[in-house]
Amino acid sequence: MNSHERVTHVFTGEIPDRVPIGEFAIDFDTIEKIIGRPTYLRAKAKSKIAFWEGRHEEVIDSYIRDHIELHEKLDFDIINFPMATWAIPLPSAAEPPRKIDDNTWQDEAGRVFKFSEITHDVVCVKDPLAEQTLYTMDHEVLAEAADVDSDALPDEPPGLDPRSWKILDEVIGHFAGRKFIIGPSGGEIGIVLKGGMQQGMMALITDRDFIERATAYLLRKQNRLDEKMIHPHSDAVIWGADFAFNTGGFIGPGMFREIFLEANRERVDNIKTRHHKYVVKHCCGNVNQFLDLFVELGYDCYQSIQQSAGMDLAEVKRKIGDRVVLWGGVPVELIIGGSMDEVRREVRTAMANAKAGGRFILGTTHTIAVGSNYDNFMAMVDEYRKHCDY
Repeated sequence: MNSHERVTHVFTGEIPDRVPIGEFAIDFDTIEKIIGRPTYLRAKAKSKIAFWEGRHEEVIDSYIRDHIELHEKLDFDIINFPMATWAIPLPSAAEPPRKIDDNTWQDEAGRVFKFSEITHDVVCVKDPLAEQTLYTMDHEVLAEAADVDSDALPDEPPGLDPRSWKILDEVIGHFAGRKFIIGPSGGEIGIVLKGGMQQGMMALITDRDFIERATAYLLRKQNRLDEKMIHPHSDAVIWGADFAFNTGGFIGPGMFREIFLEANRERVDNIKTRHHKYVVKHCCGNVNQFLDLFVELGYDCYQSIQQSAGMDLAEVKRKIGDRVVLWGGVPVELIIGGSMDEVRREVRTAMANAKAGGRFILGTTHTIAVGSNYDNFMAMVDEYRKHCDY
């Protein structure tokens, strides 16, 4: 049984030869140890600076070559395409941001960017255009929402370099039929927030009409984007909007059901009935109160299951594990800062709690993030091999 067959068995509720293994993402520092050379793959800051400097082809070559070599050497069952693995921005004629100090840049519009030691990304920390952008987006959403038949809906995300499709074609073409491929889509609706978390939470109460119209617009736009974004040889798509903090939901399931249930369910239906792909839901935080909704929405798989936020794998398995594939089991916090013995123990515990009956994929509770201990990661893989067979 190859990886594609193995994961497909899990998604169809059959028992495979062994528990599959996969990761939502593996960041560049671990990738470099596996392939033995520097990479742009999941090197978010390094990639962004290269794009600023117009070195697109250099990044594209790395994304293709290193993605293929990583998965040939690692021999995991699933290939995913998160940020900094395939989507290339269009070259810009503007001057690249000016470096102010070792960790800070400023562009011609006055936006300030800083390097984050935690995520190894370059993030915008000051944007003088933010209020103007928010107003423009609000106006656009309201205008489009008023016209169901609008021709202004995009065919693909703005600013995406067509060479992005070359990356997908090369990597997916190399592994199609051998690995289970999770590709991009038109995106997720999730919980629609207007203008950030604090303002967005208030708008759910004070500006319900806008939220409902914006949600209707996003539904049409993302269904249309699927036509371009979903790769014909992918097996599934993955959505990553969080619904909760570590202590509970951003909103209650009642409000979610009232405002967002139908639109999210229609998005799932569009993926499954029109494009014939599975839907994987990546979601951090304590989502215990949303588990029944995950089933109702039609998600095929729930990835993350954050134990440090109060999600218990055994309990989640009991509640929905006969209807939804569970993907996780090893706390990423232990991969970063635990011991090899602790990691091995968590692999055994995850197998004991979720292996029986199938519908389980082993992985971390998020990603192999920047700063992960390589020996701990290898210990996870080694212990998995000892207990994966059915």
